[in-house]
Amino acid sequence: MENFTIYNPVKLHFGKGVVGKIAESEFVKGKKVLLIYGKSSIKKNGLYQELRELLSDNELVEYGGIKSNPVIEDVNAAARLASKEKVEVIVAAGGGSVIDTAKVVSVAMHQNGDAWEIMKNRVVPQKATPVMAVLTLAATGSEMNPYAVIQNHESREKIGWGSPLTFPRESFLDPALTITVPKDYTAYGLADMIAHSLEAFFGAGDSPLSDAMVVSTIKEIIDAGVPLLEKLDDYELRARVMYAGTVALNGTLTNGKLFADWGVHDLGHILSLLYDMPHGASLTIAYPAWMKLMAAKLDSRIRYLGKGIFGVDDTAGTIRAFEELFNRLGCPVRLPEKNIDIDKKDEILQLFLRNKVDGLVHKLSDEDRKKVLELMF
Repeated sequence: MENFTIYNPVKLHFGKGVVGKIAESEFVKGKKVLLIYGKSSIKKNGLYQELRELLSDNELVEYGGIKSNPVIEDVNAAARLASKEKVEVIVAAGGGSVIDTAKVVSVAMHQNGDAWEIMKNRVVPQKATPVMAVLTLAATGSEMNPYAVIQNHESREKIGWGSPLTFPRESFLDPALTITVPKDYTAYGLADMIAHSLEAFFGAGDSPLSDAMVVSTIKEIIDAGVPLLEKLDDYELRARVMYAGTVALNGTLTNGKLFADWGVHDLGHILSLLYDMPHGASLTIAYPAWMKLMAAKLDSRIRYLGKGIFGVDDTAGTIRAFEELFNRLGCPVRLPEKNIDIDKKDEILQLFLRNKVDGLVHKLSDEDRKKVLELMF
């Protein structure tokens, strides 16, 4: 087991009605607030009006329209607005895309220039405005970690970045806010949680308890998530998957390891960048292909997952079980299922090669990049 430090400063409020606590927070009282949100969902589910009422004593500035695959243009525009208006706290109301955007805005508003310089580690921020997260989609775990993923169509990149400065100060998780999430995006969220758990499992280092927690987390996602797709208004099932999504990426599953791998996310980011594919869908296509590529190298690790999650004791059977699970969730496991046919192969491969998609632990050669793409068709 590797040496490790546990540090997670996020104060997380979970359960019915917890959003009402936001007005009581020391970070919000009497402060000028930038409210960041997505398109129409928080207005349809009533959260927008609730937050307006809760923050009625605050001076409020708004930036809406964040895309499900967030873009650097919105980060820059929101950062300029935040700087101009001298906001003192950012409230991010939405899913991971909104929270990720808010995290980068929180540091970019204190810098001159393009926020992409921060994402590329060419500028190291020294200050951040506090971020308060109100989660409306169980998926990314952004509510309890410091990381953000943003895409840049001009440079043709989608990358992750994080800093100790960008942990949300407080996060508010009311499972009732996720009840209006449609079936397909609920499923993509489940897939994202599973993928986060797997990235931790295939990370560097030997941590048996963390591995066992990965298996338990994925089983919980399956046990609560599969029936949820047939009972979308079930609060208890929503609560179970919401908590699982937080645990999957708040550091719990990597304790005792050096770091997670993230190679499959790197592959999936290219698919989202090129085709605006939902993040979870990109991962259910990429993960089985990646496991097939790594089958010989990671035989015992994959079989461990098979035995613990599916009661299967062989590598090929485990990979099939993951494909069957993703299909059961209504998620694709091949590119043609998202209307991306073989004629797009060269376009995808060129970006795989140009961006050198790779894992932190399990390195990919150019030949590996070609093979894994073949396995996605």
